[in-house]
Amino acid sequence: MPFVDQLPALLGVVVGAVGSYAASSLTERGRWRRARTERWDNERFHSYARYAHLLKIQIHLAQRIGAARGLPRTGNPIDIEEGLAQLDEAETKRAAEWESVLLVGDAATVAAARTWHEAVWNVELYAKGMRSDPDGWVSAVGAMSRARDAFYASARRDLGIAGPPPPSGQWPRPWEIDEPAKPSKIIKQ
Repeated sequence: MPFVDQLPALLGVVVGAVGSYAASSLTERGRWRRARTERWDNERFHSYARYAHLLKIQIHLAQRIGAARGLPRTGNPIDIEEGLAQLDEAETKRAAEWESVLLVGDAATVAAARTWHEAVWNVELYAKGMRSDPDGWVSAVGAMSRARDAFYASARRDLGIAGPPPPSGQWPRPWEIDEPAKPSKIIKQ
């Protein structure tokens, strides 16, 4: 058989090999991109969660110190000096985690995180005794809650989680409840 008669079969093998390589390459590239996206989504989720957790520690401490200073109660009072030392330690940890948020967060979530920690700093001014107006305290705590809600909404959008988080203050606070809730009656059928 002359070479020319075998050329169509040879071309078919070459085209098949190139097509197979291209398909495999595109499949692997897509798989790698999905894995990379999943890995970064996971890292973003953990960075946001760690950051929020550290800010919540600061908030809790600031509210307890504020209660010790006689501001409207949002927590059990703590010894002021002990609380301030813990607050400084918590701020150091938050500042370190902030770098992770800056690295992996999108611009809107980083801006929301910055707004939230600045609102926490305003509450801390009361805890540190630099401000003492009870109405200002209530306003600062409210602004801090709204900033928290905005951070969670932005983080959820960045992570592709549908729907907004429930807003702060939707559940009764323990000090707002006059009597304990009674268990609901179970109806047997």
